Amino acid sequence: MIATEGLGKDYHLGPHTVHALRGVSMTISRGEFVAVMGPSGSGKSTFMNLLGCLDTPTAGRYLLDGADVARLSRDELARIRNAKIGFVFQQFNLLPRTTALENVELPLFYSSAPARDRRARAREKLSAVGLADRELHHPSQLSGGQQQRVAIARALVNDPAVMLADEPTGNLDTRTSAEIIAVLQRLNREGLTIILVTHESDIAAYASRVLTFRDGRLLGDTPVPQPADAAAALARTEARDDEVAEALA
Repeated sequence: MIATEGLGKDYHLGPHTVHALRGVSMTISRGEFVAVMGPSGSGKSTFMNLLGCLDTPTAGRYLLDGADVARLSRDELARIRNAKIGFVFQQFNLLPRTTALENVELPLFYSSAPARDRRARAREKLSAVGLADRELHHPSQLSGGQQQRVAIARALVNDPAVMLADEPTGNLDTRTSAEIIAVLQRLNREGLTIILVTHESDIAAYASRVLTFRDGRLLGDTPVPQPADAAAALARTEARDDEVAEALA
């Protein structure tokens, strides 16, 4: 699905050159769930920007689903982003004055799909993340976890080849984070390739593989023999909450 060969990115700040990414070579197969970790300034955000076709490398190659996207024009990159990549962000990035359904439908306005088909596909993806009964709610009427699920549905609406999730649990509490990771794990089991940026090792434990960056270099590529089960963890949390509620009653 994804392959990089000697991928590099430099930024020129006046007389200085910042080597944000240095010679990264790796592959990600279709259907993998990969976590990307590293301290601030390690290069992981630059790496994700390149994978998401939000920026272009200064060195190396990047192949996405067989296409050498490192050499595409700005318009071609935009088409690739819309057709093959779904984005999920820490801040949700929902439009506050539109409903959940309209937020999910938004990426489809860049396609030639008729209005009826756009609405049906948006409803299907909202249902897939368990929010069929919230389609007419605005973001302010939804919890943080519900807003992130709307964002996931929006990322899915074009049936992307890969989902890039940048700290998707960063603004959520532990229980809600488990809910979101459980959704991502289910989507991955259904065949979606997911790449997740996180600074939390307990969140990375839910992936099947961890890429570790430092100083712009890929230092580690570690498989997770038995990824943690977010749904099971959530069930245990709910059981403990029920026990506490009964004890306090």
